[in-house]
Amino acid sequence: MSSEESRSLDPWSAVVIILTLVLFLVSIFVKGFTHELPLEVGVFLVSLKLILMAQKNSLSAKMTALQLDRLSRALEGIEAQFAQPRH
Repeated sequence: MSSEESRSLDPWSAVVIILTLVLFLVSIFVKGFTHELPLEVGVFLVSLKLILMAQKNSLSAKMTALQLDRLSRALEGIEAQFAQPRH
């Protein structure tokens, strides 16, 4: 996997991050800097963290699948060697 692929977000995650940020900024302008600001910041950070965790889990699953595929091909090669008749 290239480093570019591991750093890029899928389009829906980017949309959710941008939408959450826009709603966060709108709530600041509508409500102002009140005692609810830490709550709004917390909601934004939790949303961001969940999206980043999902991306990391997806990347981890892809890497595991690639490793399992490589292991499977190696085992097939070993089985093929033992299946050949010996003279």
